[in-house]
Amino acid sequence: MTDFKERVKALYAHHEALLTRKNEPIEWGNGIYTKFKYPILTADHTPLEWRYDLNEKDNPYLMQRIMMNATLNSGALKWQGKYVLVVRVEGADRKSFFAVAESPNGIDNFRFWPEPVTMPEAPSDSHQGGTNPATNVYDMRITRHEDGWIYGVFCAERHDDSQPGNLSAATATAGIARTRDLVNWERLPDLKSRSQQRNVVLHPEFVSGKYAFYTRPQDGFIDTGSGGGIGWALVDDITHAEVKDEQIIYARHYHTITEVKNGEGPHPIKTPQGWLHLAHGVRATADGLRYVLYLYMTALDDPTRVIARPGGFFLVPEGGEYVGDVMNVAFANGWIADDDGRVFIYYASADTRMHVATSTVARLTDYCLHTPADGYTTAKSVETIKALIRKNAHPNPIPEQSSPTRCLSPREGSLNR
Repeated sequence: MTDFKERVKALYAHHEALLTRKNEPIEWGNGIYTKFKYPILTADHTPLEWRYDLNEKDNPYLMQRIMMNATLNSGALKWQGKYVLVVRVEGADRKSFFAVAESPNGIDNFRFWPEPVTMPEAPSDSHQGGTNPATNVYDMRITRHEDGWIYGVFCAERHDDSQPGNLSAATATAGIARTRDLVNWERLPDLKSRSQQRNVVLHPEFVSGKYAFYTRPQDGFIDTGSGGGIGWALVDDITHAEVKDEQIIYARHYHTITEVKNGEGPHPIKTPQGWLHLAHGVRATADGLRYVLYLYMTALDDPTRVIARPGGFFLVPEGGEYVGDVMNVAFANGWIADDDGRVFIYYASADTRMHVATSTVARLTDYCLHTPADGYTTAKSVETIKALIRKNAHPNPIPEQSSPTRCLSPREGSLNR
């Protein structure tokens, strides 16, 4: 008994050391955001009570009875003064579920709430819902809407029964749920749409008195087919949401980061200059699909009108971020804008672990508004680079000192800061 208790004690001490590890900013970056040394959530961060049977009689070897595989693709919001993530946790059985983790500062000391989220099944009048419950749910976008509810929009995956002999055939619909406390969730009918929808995001404000969704229409579970990019649809009643008229606001384009598909990440941040969007772009490589993140902006008076489209990626997997269950993937569906202008960008690497990068609204809007757009050809790219070279050949002159520099006393220095 004593030996078992000592092993349990050591197990908890090891886990606590991981949870309380201080994160460190990476000193050199691109000037747009700051990445951090350690992931903020991994499978090892999940509570020990979820994985171990701590009864010596039933588990004398102190083995994990339920193993966890990954923590990824988290929705995010500021909740009661804490930085809160609604995390996609994937078990060893390949089933994903939602769980809430919170941090006092947004960059480390994340702890999961005691139990995973209990997500009800879709009502019987839902598209493919009711008698056909979802096999898997994941990648929740969190939106605190002006109607007073907190909404979660996520992918609900089911087997494609039109292909009974193909065990890899699946369908994707957008599941919708709402809550007031992140504990008790009311499941609404899945979003009805003519196409499959894997990445759908609720806009935080009414538009023309209606709920607005960013969509990613696709013909199949993996392939976009005729799906053209990031879509936009207005819905009269979110309790019976249906896409009737869908327009593409950010189209895919040949030989760019959005060639294969692109979709909205979290809901956009409202800034004085416009709506600030974080999205993912996908292109094909000889080694499979590459997922990267990019930014764009739309007009405040018309969220469908793109006003800034910086070319290329914004954030990609680097170093150890490249390696994991699905290589070469950066994906984000959660960020938090603080009242002081700081922005916490929560992204997953290689479908395996969660990270954070920090920036500010001012930096991100400056990046969007002053980064050249993609010219779509090599010649245009070279012209853009050479224009910057010429500009840097004659930088702003440094004003000459009118008198020799004099060291300030501590008193003078404090008065002139």
